[in-house]
Amino acid sequence: MKAKIIASCLVGCVLAGNSLGAQERPWTLQNCIDHALENNINVRRSEISVEQREIDLNNAENNRLPDLSAGTSQNFSFGRGLTADNTYANTNTTSTSFSLGSSLSLFQGFRVRNNIELSKLNLQAATADLEKVRDDIRVAVAQAYVQVLYNSEIAAVAQRQVAIDEQQVARLESMVENGKASGAEVAAQQATLAQSRLSAVQAENNYRMALLDLSQLLELESPEGFSIVAPSVEELEPSLLPDPEDIYAEAAEHKASVLAEKLRVAYAAKNIDLAKGSFLPSLSLSGGLGTNYYTSSGYSHANFGNQLKNNFSQYVSLSLNVPIFSRFNTRNSVRNARLSHDTQQLQLENTRKSLYKEIQQAYYNAVGAQSKLISSAEAARSAEEAFELMEAKYENGKASITEFNESKNRYLSAASNLLQARYENLYQTQLLEFYRSGELDID
Repeated sequence: MKAKIIASCLVGCVLAGNSLGAQERPWTLQNCIDHALENNINVRRSEISVEQREIDLNNAENNRLPDLSAGTSQNFSFGRGLTADNTYANTNTTSTSFSLGSSLSLFQGFRVRNNIELSKLNLQAATADLEKVRDDIRVAVAQAYVQVLYNSEIAAVAQRQVAIDEQQVARLESMVENGKASGAEVAAQQATLAQSRLSAVQAENNYRMALLDLSQLLELESPEGFSIVAPSVEELEPSLLPDPEDIYAEAAEHKASVLAEKLRVAYAAKNIDLAKGSFLPSLSLSGGLGTNYYTSSGYSHANFGNQLKNNFSQYVSLSLNVPIFSRFNTRNSVRNARLSHDTQQLQLENTRKSLYKEIQQAYYNAVGAQSKLISSAEAARSAEEAFELMEAKYENGKASITEFNESKNRYLSAASNLLQARYENLYQTQLLEFYRSGELDID
């Protein structure tokens, strides 16, 4: 029966056999996700941000170390000047000096330690942001992947409809020759065939545009030769969905978006400690070595080596700074830090609410997808039975070509809706699983 042939073609249709384009290497969803995570510009930008935060942490840790600097200077003096005899004379003098110095911060109101903690939290937040970008890419790729599958099925149905209409035109033309059909019937079926070909062209273009969108997400140079593997969803049936409250409870613990905001709350709290550090005194240690060489015209002087040895000096100093009044700058800095902490707390609550809303929406979409799958399956069975009866009546001359075409179109549309409902149900249920476990598994 033709209905059975149509059903077999629709259910067994995979992109590898689709006439919409040559396939060099079919990509699975996991292939697409892996490639996007490796090449997507937003992901790479976030990876660079993480590396920058690692450098910031390294700088903060290195502030514990003493600094070390060396210097030298050469001076020349010409013209009249006051001499040791309290007279003026024209003299030429030169001086050369060498120095080596180091300083170490002993106590800075815990600012060094707090800056290290801030840098660590900043790095962790940047890492969480990176994972959030990766999650967004995973979902975007899965959506684009399913859209390709949708459009592929529609294109397959459109191509099959063209084939059936071509058969009917040929059948009517042979019947005209035998006097069993009129030219008007042939013309009407040819018009139906033309409309089917137009629909097929539009469906093919939609399919190619969906492939283009997916290939751009993957940062491919061109969609040419790019195709994907259609998952096996023929036997997919509605299943018991997990409770959205349970999903949220798990997602709130591991979702990167929530984790990033939690880290920023901790960052804001530590920033209060950093601001308070300005109330405390600071203590630093410094030390150094120095020597110089000096000459003056008209006077004898020791040689270079002896002067460097004789003029060699060392110094060590401790510096204590006690803040007394800073025009209330420190107090206001603490107040600003506390307000920033409050703002970040609100941002965390907003992120949690957004996540809760996303999960509820995903749950309702999954419920709707399952209902759509059940109704589409029933509609497809009814349309198939109706088409088989109409086909038998048409072949026995008890139905017109118009009635046959209407029944055929209803069946093809119902079969297409069923396939789309299966893919949509697969995606929505897997999206719920993604919120719960962080994994997407459409196969």
